[in-house]
Amino acid sequence: MLRRSLPATIASLLAVPGIARAQSWPSRTVRIIVPVAAGGSQDIVARLTARHLIDALGQSVVVENQPTAAGNVAFETVVRARPDGHLLLAGSDSLSINGALFPKLGFDPAADFEPVVQSVRAPLVMSVRADAPFADFAALLAAARRAPVAVGTNGNGTLGHLLGEVVQAAAETRWTHIPYRGGALAINDLLGGALQAIITYSGAVTDHIRAGRMRGLFISSASRNAIIPHVPSLPEAGYHSGEIVGWHGLVAPRGTDHAIIDRLNRETRRGFAQPELAQRLVALGLDAVDASPEALGDRIRADAIRWAGIIRASRIEPD
Repeated sequence: MLRRSLPATIASLLAVPGIARAQSWPSRTVRIIVPVAAGGSQDIVARLTARHLIDALGQSVVVENQPTAAGNVAFETVVRARPDGHLLLAGSDSLSINGALFPKLGFDPAADFEPVVQSVRAPLVMSVRADAPFADFAALLAAARRAPVAVGTNGNGTLGHLLGEVVQAAAETRWTHIPYRGGALAINDLLGGALQAIITYSGAVTDHIRAGRMRGLFISSASRNAIIPHVPSLPEAGYHSGEIVGWHGLVAPRGTDHAIIDRLNRETRRGFAQPELAQRLVALGLDAVDASPEALGDRIRADAIRWAGIIRASRIEPD
């Protein structure tokens, strides 16, 4: 009898330090590092997350933007941090992209973090100014075949850039890619007339589209979005090989206690299920995701393979 119960007893004793650390956490301000400029949907989701976690954890939670080097400075800040749950990264598709885009980083963005939570599912939208001469995506493609068309994205090698490469290849045409350091900057230049179109996360442009300042040519999901229902889906725009949809969420330094990760996952999911935050997401064209840390880890690894193939095929290189 004693021999049978011994493994369970040992397992319980070994688990106690982790439980104790989780119960005493957080003992000071929790920082969320955002690897993009303020104003885009990734930044907005991080700030909504922080606002909820302040009450849920009973501790200060602050957001810090580090929009340099395609997010790699922010990544390194977090990957080198003590894994005690007090420094987190607002993660997104760049975790899966940057390993192929920057093969000499010295760390693996897809492997050297602990996945915490995928907060939202984030489609992208190709948009033009409301007074643009392009009635739809086909009209923009036709214009691009006649003369250069400048299309801005959140940055070189970002998901918006990769989406643009995929649809250009499918349409057998080219436009001029203009990379920015964040969607908000691209939006400003589009509205100011310096760009003819942009591809960025839906959360950054839905308000502009609904207000009539911009027109969406397509949304990158397989079906239309309820908040901007007049914007065609990616298949309706002519791309029939599946949707290309991003994510926003949280990751932590590798080695962070699983009890802390589980609590962060649970509290974040609970927050985005609340009516106030859920309605805010809907207004941004985003969908809350109810998924485990393991599910996010699976997605990061699968996406790393997918985006590496597109980066090689499109011969994308870092700035």
